[in-house]
Amino acid sequence: MLENHAKLMRFFSDSDEVVGRKKLQKMIYILKKCDVPFEEKYQFHFYGPYSEELTLRMEELCNLGFIDETKEEKKSYYQYRYRLTDEGKQFLDQYPIDLPAMEGQIGQMKDKSSRFLELVSTMLFFEDLPREEVKAKVFTVKSKQNYTEGEIEEAWQFIAQLRTANPKA
Repeated sequence: MLENHAKLMRFFSDSDEVVGRKKLQKMIYILKKCDVPFEEKYQFHFYGPYSEELTLRMEELCNLGFIDETKEEKKSYYQYRYRLTDEGKQFLDQYPIDLPAMEGQIGQMKDKSSRFLELVSTMLFFEDLPREEVKAKVFTVKSKQNYTEGEIEEAWQFIAQLRTANPKA
């Protein structure tokens, strides 16, 4: 088993369950930007940062029986739920992985909508730019989401809160 797969399993051990593929992508990206050492490579995509590597690792973990993926039919789409299986828990007991504590950050993100996490991850993708340029990028690349200046300010506060929970070493 590769270390990166085990890191994802540890994430699910700490999170209990994640609802939604988009939310999962954003949560891992945001944790990575908060210096949790996930190694998946991300590119900017329709819904913000996206990792094909993460998608493939999740598929492998599901095929191995370590992660359970449940597909639920909603009105006009399918939603996916992910959780660590008993086999996954047993594996982690045998192969402990050293990661910073992330339960608090995970809990905070689980309380937020996928739309909000899409905003946060998009802002983090462009965070090397000055704040005004980040805002301009959001209004350009996420124009259909109709984010407000208030939501952008809330996202900056949320980012600071997450990073305080796991300060850079």
